[in-house]
Amino acid sequence: MADLNVTLLFGPMLIGVLLNTMLYGVMAVQAFIYYSRSKTDRPWFRYLVLYLVVADTANWVCDVGLIYEPLIILYGQLEALTISPLLLRADAILTVPVSTPVQLFIAWRILVVTRSYVLPGLIFILAMVSLAGGVATTIVVSIHPAFASFSHFRTEVAIWLISSTVCDIVLTASLVHSLASFYLLTARWTLTNLDAQWTRKTNIVATDGYINKIIRLSVQTGSITAAAALLDLIFFLAIPKTSFNFMVDFPLSKLYTNALISTLNARPWQEHISQHEAPNALFEQSNMDVRSVTVGQTNFAVVKRRTSQPGGRQSYVMSNYHPHPSKFRLDAIEFDSV
Repeated sequence: MADLNVTLLFGPMLIGVLLNTMLYGVMAVQAFIYYSRSKTDRPWFRYLVLYLVVADTANWVCDVGLIYEPLIILYGQLEALTISPLLLRADAILTVPVSTPVQLFIAWRILVVTRSYVLPGLIFILAMVSLAGGVATTIVVSIHPAFASFSHFRTEVAIWLISSTVCDIVLTASLVHSLASFYLLTARWTLTNLDAQWTRKTNIVATDGYINKIIRLSVQTGSITAAAALLDLIFFLAIPKTSFNFMVDFPLSKLYTNALISTLNARPWQEHISQHEAPNALFEQSNMDVRSVTVGQTNFAVVKRRTSQPGGRQSYVMSNYHPHPSKFRLDAIEFDSV
């Protein structure tokens, strides 16, 4: 890259820093919304979001510093055109600590929903390979900081970005399939027998709406992160004598953080929940089964909650969600069973 002019070298880097800064502002708003609503969320959920905010803040400070060095501190010096900025070496090592926890978190939720270790295990392996590739990239850039030597360590960058891209694709496909296949038991209760069959509909409009919303959001965010990582790799390999890859590389960590927090914020919050609970297959603290029960001319939603806490109790909620004139009037009954 020694023969690059200033525009081709620092122009894409500056654009990448600006995009990173804009997405950092979006992340700050998303985090504020989350903490203003998530007072009853699991503590480690809140700590995970806090960790991502702190890690992304460090990433943003690093990116601002790496563009400040050549454009201000080393302005007009030949060194700025030959040696990469000092903080550029920390770019990969400050990106994978954000992307990897997000990927592992979604893999854990897929494990909770599907109760299968196959796809979560594959996602875990790909996330670990991506983490190792990011660390290796930082090491080789630190050893060979000259722009001209960037084309000599394509293997490390390819391992990092290819594994991250494949991980995001598998993660998104698994999540959508898991939610779309979230079969809930629908039963008709008569005076003499119980006729049950599995169906894909919950018969609760709010629940179907929330699940569909999370599916759409998962596809959008997963596709964006996968496309960004892939585009970063394509620019790096196909256009080796430019810094176009940094336009998508610098804001990459913010895409992961915004993907997770926006999905958390897509959950039904307390003020949005009506008299009947709307189960959320992805982020509820417990798994739920929902039954549609008809007694006489009155329909009820029966929610069976399987708590994930050791020794937790199972709760059942029966609520009237299709009111019809009937001598049976049951608005809400809650009872527990060990």
